[in-house]
Amino acid sequence: MKVKIELVKSPIGYKYDQRQTAKALGLRKMHDAVVVEQTPQILGMVRKISHLVRVEQVQ
Repeated sequence: MKVKIELVKSPIGYKYDQRQTAKALGLRKMHDAVVVEQTPQILGMVRKISHLVRVEQVQ
């Protein structure tokens, strides 16, 4: 199963590790979106920055 992750809020002003997590997911600018495989590692990263992203499942 794949998930689409979109950066909907700027990570500026948040902790360094949260900014780096967004960068590690491939989210560089506002409204960037990536489609990645749903793994426990990815879901953990998404949970860490859940206040900055929008997530939806893709088939």
